[in-house]
Amino acid sequence: MDSPPSKDPLHGVTLKQLLMELVEEFGWAELAQRVDIRCFRFDPSINSSLVFLRRTPWARAKVEEIYVQWKTRR
Repeated sequence: MDSPPSKDPLHGVTLKQLLMELVEEFGWAELAQRVDIRCFRFDPSINSSLVFLRRTPWARAKVEEIYVQWKTRR
């Protein structure tokens, strides 16, 4: 028996994939306006942002919230 597909927009999405999609859609400047963290404002990179987001639960939660809102509006 197959279980029904998950309705969670984060199901199966890695933090790296989520961040790359957001950067492609909004760009670093827009992300920095939405979540005021240094790794989005100064010399941003996927790797430095991943390190910060993995260690900072409040920032990760905000980025995930932006992703969920963006995905559910489509």
